Amino acid sequence: MSPEPRRATGRGRLPQCAWAMVVFAATFIPLVGCSRPEADNTLTEAGHGAVASVCETASGVGVDVLKKGGNAVDAAVAVGFALAVTYPPAGNIGGGGFMLVYPGNGRRPVCVDYRETAPAAATVDMLSGDVARTDARMVGVPGTVRGLALAHREFGKLAWRDLVQPAVELAEKGFVVNAELAASLNEVRQRYPQMAGLQAAFRPPEGKAAWSGGDRLVQRELAATLRLIANAGPEAFYEGTIADQIVAEMRATGGAISREDLRSYQPKLREPVRGTYRGYDILAAPPPSSGGVALIEMLNMLEPFELRREGRWSPKTLHILIEVMRRAYRDRAAYLGDPDFSQIPASLTSKEYARQSAASIDPTHATPSERLAGPIRLREEGDSTTHFSIIDKDGMAVANTYTLERSYGAKIVVGGAGFLLNNEMGDFNARPGVTDRDGHVGTPPNLIAPGKRMLSAMTPTIVTHNGRAVLITGSPGGRTIINTVLCVVLNSLEFEMGPREAVDAPRLHHQWFPDKVRLEAVAEPISEAALNELHAIGHTITREDPDGDAFIQGDAHSIFVREGRYVGVSDRRIHGGGAVGY
Repeated sequence: MSPEPRRATGRGRLPQCAWAMVVFAATFIPLVGCSRPEADNTLTEAGHGAVASVCETASGVGVDVLKKGGNAVDAAVAVGFALAVTYPPAGNIGGGGFMLVYPGNGRRPVCVDYRETAPAAATVDMLSGDVARTDARMVGVPGTVRGLALAHREFGKLAWRDLVQPAVELAEKGFVVNAELAASLNEVRQRYPQMAGLQAAFRPPEGKAAWSGGDRLVQRELAATLRLIANAGPEAFYEGTIADQIVAEMRATGGAISREDLRSYQPKLREPVRGTYRGYDILAAPPPSSGGVALIEMLNMLEPFELRREGRWSPKTLHILIEVMRRAYRDRAAYLGDPDFSQIPASLTSKEYARQSAASIDPTHATPSERLAGPIRLREEGDSTTHFSIIDKDGMAVANTYTLERSYGAKIVVGGAGFLLNNEMGDFNARPGVTDRDGHVGTPPNLIAPGKRMLSAMTPTIVTHNGRAVLITGSPGGRTIINTVLCVVLNSLEFEMGPREAVDAPRLHHQWFPDKVRLEAVAEPISEAALNELHAIGHTITREDPDGDAFIQGDAHSIFVREGRYVGVSDRRIHGGGAVGY
């Protein structure tokens, strides 16, 4: 295999959903949010730097930082704050996430863990009843602002204020929303009329009953909050005026976060999870993300199989993929949680452990999930997550995934501050000791405890070869995230697809329980004969998500390095989208 997968020779196929479109921009368009330029380009190639995210304006902010001499981390800070304005379903300052940094030039890669934590008043059974996702008890202590600040302190070059200021201007002057964001805003306002702060923050323009594409979204309270963060630094969020506003909101709505919870929150620098696959080095987020461990475990199990010889869409390849997913997700439930609270077996990412796990795969029959470890079905996670990838002229790479958990988080907008809070506490196992096929998981590693970080599926990933980043990727999608990243990595490294095809190719998902395979709604390269064969050997396949809608998996905005050039690819599955380079 060549050090870098082959250059694309044509466009890949993609589920042709009416909303599944992505647009790329070649230049920054000031104060125009996630609206599309006239040219519907879907891939950009650059020689100095590139950013791929869900929103072209946010990507443009990042490239502007790179042009001014900032590095990839500077750009990531700017993009993170910009998305808090232009992509309210998931971009945030009231949530948390993981930033994987590959500095290059022989420097040590790190992962900035800025996952939310449980408040000090949290108890192991506080969510064991019928607690709504909009309940203020669902809010974890936010980590985004201090997380971005820690990354900036470790690696940044430009002034903090200059990196936050573009987001201030976007919030204050407004940006033009596209039709998809307009529809999203209308839907959340219609579904949650009782959330007064949400209604006020995202009220349609004067004289209109609903949002339309082309309208301008202005967020003056959010602008004031961001200006405080820009001028006074991240401590304004955790110990200043903004902290007072968060605590006041918690007292008014019955939330558990205190002033001391905010003051004491700290992000952490952690060693990335590392693995190898066919001569490539894989770096991914460590626990409390489950993504890196599960990804490396699956790649280790897959490496001995001759998948390329079998073909990407052959029944045998699909069968093996499903079986390794099943086993990795079983281990995710059994072992993974916050490493500061649980002992996580180091063997999970070893080649020997993978060999032993793969030995249980029957090449001619599906393994019933119950046979692996009993009648356990994992809860569904939220999908209000977004990922962006960045690389600069010196080869420093950043893969950042951050989240509010459900779309628009808890739907709670902090009074006077204009930003949404997460409902991340829902990612803990809420019912101790209760584990069943109906979606309840009560295993110890991810039970609620004060100060504990809830388990995540976020999987920001960087693939390197000979000391250079060659692929930067990640995705939203709740529990499907890990398998989305696996598909992109395999498409590139194992099957040598070009960048566009590697991102566009159909994806599938198995998470141990429920014992079924989800396949994207339109998966043209997979033949009916192949599906029939999978059914015949015991696999149950569905093309619907849990709500009965057509299943679409992930939103993997990725950057590929090809012959010294940066190829940014924005996933066409989610509205908006932007890859910008120079």
